Amino acid sequence: MTNKQKVAVPRGRGTTPAYSATRDVLIRCGMELLTEQGFSATGLDAVLRRATVPKGSFYHYFESKDAFVAAVMDAYDDYFKRKLDKWLLDETRGPLERLSDFIADATRGMRKHRFTRGCLVGNLGQELAALPPEFRERLDAILQGWQARVAQCLKAAQAQGSIPAALDAEQAAEFFWIAWEGAVLRARLVQSERPLETFISAFLSGLGAQPKALPSLGPDR
Repeated sequence: MTNKQKVAVPRGRGTTPAYSATRDVLIRCGMELLTEQGFSATGLDAVLRRATVPKGSFYHYFESKDAFVAAVMDAYDDYFKRKLDKWLLDETRGPLERLSDFIADATRGMRKHRFTRGCLVGNLGQELAALPPEFRERLDAILQGWQARVAQCLKAAQAQGSIPAALDAEQAAEFFWIAWEGAVLRARLVQSERPLETFISAFLSGLGAQPKALPSLGPDR
């Protein structure tokens, strides 16, 4: 057994096990494939080939494809929350600038992968009929967590007077993610960042704010 395939070893009573590099590689490869092609098109063989991991090792960590995808969803949620917090909690920028910065960063990521990758949650949400029933609640909970972060940012903008105090920040945050998922889908379709630019400009206008150009979208930045 190679170092890459070392199994988890408990660190001691009451502590979290040290997960092996193999499990991390499987989750990362699963995340890549699910953002590229969704649940139905992602077979375990494709995951194993990309991860260069034997099937026996896969079942050491996950009892089924459904259990694996659930773990990938949790990992993606953690990753995306960290990304949101990086941009939306940046107090050196105004609240609405933080939203634009987040979109700019996401746009650079999509361009880096030539618009072949979308949002894992959005991809799975389009395949509900093929997913285990409990995934519906899990996906909604993930979106609720993201929504809460945007609502907090919008409330900060209200406190600064950047957008009207009468605005329902919770509702606006919910709309943000509804529109965002559509913008990501369209960006993949046309292989261009234009839908993302249109999204943030229209969203800020709808808040009653003066729309600003997305920062750091140029190819040389």
